[in-house]
Amino acid sequence: MRAAPRTKALAALAVALLTAGGCGLTSGSPMVDDVKPGTVGQGRPLDGAKLTVTSKEFTEQLILGAVLGIAFQAAGADVLDRTGIQGSIGAREAVKGGDADAMYEYTGTAWITYQGNSKPITDPHEQWQAVREADAENGVSWLPPAALNNTYALATNAANAGKYGTKTLTDVAALARKDPKAVTVCVEGEFANRADGLPGMQKAYGMKLPAGNVTQMDTGIIYTQVKKGSCTFGEVFTTDGRIKAMRLAVMEDDRRFFPNYNAAPEINAKTLKKHPEIAEVLAPVTKKLTNAVARELNAKVDVDGQDPHEVAKDWMVEQGFVKE
Repeated sequence: MRAAPRTKALAALAVALLTAGGCGLTSGSPMVDDVKPGTVGQGRPLDGAKLTVTSKEFTEQLILGAVLGIAFQAAGADVLDRTGIQGSIGAREAVKGGDADAMYEYTGTAWITYQGNSKPITDPHEQWQAVREADAENGVSWLPPAALNNTYALATNAANAGKYGTKTLTDVAALARKDPKAVTVCVEGEFANRADGLPGMQKAYGMKLPAGNVTQMDTGIIYTQVKKGSCTFGEVFTTDGRIKAMRLAVMEDDRRFFPNYNAAPEINAKTLKKHPEIAEVLAPVTKKLTNAVARELNAKVDVDGQDPHEVAKDWMVEQGFVKE
């Protein structure tokens, strides 16, 4: 599972691909979950609405896209499933242009990738507000965000967490000064060189790691290497299911260095104007989405091999949002 693309270079490439070949949407298929209102959708406020949901292609997004569709169905809407669009730009442009009505998007992706800002806003709510205001003129509306924040972090295995007692990145920096050999880090190549990655993190926390203490590798391998203890700490994404499955301890970003990537419903503005009930339908669902929930649901797909849509449906039923 990868977090949303973070770079302008990737955005530019995706835009070029879109221009050449359209937004990448397939024709989609109807969602036919036999769900009834639970705490969500009472009175079927979306009865008669025809809504299209979309998402990016990685696990968390597939789950969130299914969550949207299931909530809409319980509220009475006919839902077309166009989830699983490759990359960020395709799904975003679908919502913006009206080919899709809704998706869960990340505030950091919108602020940095779509809206072209280089400096993230530290306060997550303020960043959401800034994104919402900037997108109002783009025909895109943002509903309140979830606590779910799919951003960068460093993690260690249970043994090393117990051995060194580190809980925050400030603790890691102190350990690096006290015992430089203890802090070895596995990271992907992009993170190793980005201003909002390892170099910026070291600067923010007063951490100076020798080059020999940093090993670059593919993202998926990092988790297994950290679990084995081959690296004391590794770059992870905060909602990755492997964190829970491998019992990794995530270091708190206590100086709030890393950008916020809070998930929030991104709705086509015309759709929301036509069906303002969408906001009420989604509010309790979004409120329940946390990093812990995301890790659990993502792990069911990435570790246990379950189907993302079924994982989403089971969670919606378990939470009482919908009934089968």
